[in-house]
Amino acid sequence: MTASPLIPPLLRLDGLTKAYPGVIANNSVGFSIAPGEIHALLGENGAGKSTLVKMIYGLVKPDSGRMELHGEAYAPSEPSIARRRGVAMVFQHFSLFEALDVAENIALGMEDPPPRRDLAERIRSVSAEYGLPLDPSRRVGDLSAGERQRVEIIRCLLQNPRLLIMDEPTSVLTPQEVDMLFTTLRTLSAEGTAILYISHKLDEIRSLCDGATVLRHGKVVGSCVPRETTARAMAELMVGATLQTPARAAGDRGDVLLEARGLSLPAEREFGTALRDVNFQVRAGEILGIGGVAGNGQDELLSVLTGETVAPPGTLFFQGADMAPHGPRKRRELGLLTAPEERLGHAAAPDMTLVENALLTGIPRRGLTQSGFVNWPRTKDFAERIIADFDVRTPGSHVAARALSGGNLQKFVIGREVLQAPGALIVNQPTWGVDAAAAASIRQALLDLAEGGAALIVISQDLEEILEIADNFAALNEGRLSAPRPAAGLSLDEIGLMMGGAHDMETAHHAVP
Repeated sequence: MTASPLIPPLLRLDGLTKAYPGVIANNSVGFSIAPGEIHALLGENGAGKSTLVKMIYGLVKPDSGRMELHGEAYAPSEPSIARRRGVAMVFQHFSLFEALDVAENIALGMEDPPPRRDLAERIRSVSAEYGLPLDPSRRVGDLSAGERQRVEIIRCLLQNPRLLIMDEPTSVLTPQEVDMLFTTLRTLSAEGTAILYISHKLDEIRSLCDGATVLRHGKVVGSCVPRETTARAMAELMVGATLQTPARAAGDRGDVLLEARGLSLPAEREFGTALRDVNFQVRAGEILGIGGVAGNGQDELLSVLTGETVAPPGTLFFQGADMAPHGPRKRRELGLLTAPEERLGHAAAPDMTLVENALLTGIPRRGLTQSGFVNWPRTKDFAERIIADFDVRTPGSHVAARALSGGNLQKFVIGREVLQAPGALIVNQPTWGVDAAAAASIRQALLDLAEGGAALIVISQDLEEILEIADNFAALNEGRLSAPRPAAGLSLDEIGLMMGGAHDMETAHHAVP
């Protein structure tokens, strides 16, 4: 539905301001959401979206300003108060215990859960009513990413919310699961539930949302009706500049640089995924896009490619040499570089400065040590070149990694690897949670790297990203990799089916030589 001046707003924000040392996260933010409205909150990384929704949900207290809910003053001091007032939130990162079943996880998120049998019945009833099939007795560790999101949504719906906040809800879903989610959200909207929807996927915003508020540097800079606005126009309003579309000059592919031959590995942990007869070849100048719903072997594949997990001899080759004997450092020396999905804790050490984080992976290829000692001036120069070349918004290279917004830290991590001139680069979720301008910048850097003769594997759940930059596409499902197919001409429906496992027999004849 669309908001109407005749309908009193369900939520009204007026002059909300929140400052932290050195930064104003929200500066006099104000807008309204009507009952039943699906309202998008848009902005670059660091624009203030997360701080704003945390104030609405009671996780952060505003410094000034006023909120009204149902026409009454609203100032929740903690999430439990927000929930009692009818506000629920589905976070970007799931907060579920894998060893517990669905009902047990949902009970943990309720103020006063009913008896187990009654709760199970309510879960079945609500999940059926909203088209989100869910078995309350299934263990969460055995669920797909899409099913885990259903657990989070059902937990919220059992609270009968009048306002549902959703943060990047489709980042781990197949196209078919996105359609199912949107059907559910439209049903909730028709029943009068307002939805505040945060996403960087602007085509989804155009399809789903009735209105949108755009933040830039903590301030409201505009609003629009997404269906009447192009995705590019919304993105340019977010960043305040004209966006450049990533592009690469056509060129011939070179020799095979990176190859897997019958790569199989058992799962290393209880809820991990075994790799099953994985085969691929990536040539110089080629980008192989690998899609798949989270939890289908992406992390395990990356771990084998980095050398953190030892591959069986004769299954992984770089520039014709068997990589099985080599650990992460040696692979980096040879030019096989990787950038993992988890920014904090895996790609970067949270409490180390950007200079120190540049050192962590840059030693083998950037000559950052001499006679066993760190060359700090050279390391600082490397960190500052990353910051400059990749437009990392930070007060300086002395800042700790955890102080950066997610998007800016992602730009730093990708830039750190790209500037080491890899022969092959494998990146997992290169633009996850990154705004449109930063995503375009990162994708262009990857395209430029391929144009320069590197072989790239881009593992991503953003299918539009894969179609934009990849030459060939393969899908991971339960640890199996489909035969690669040319990305040009693939539809989202075809990709969704491949991600769902409908590729083993049907697409083998599409293999790329």
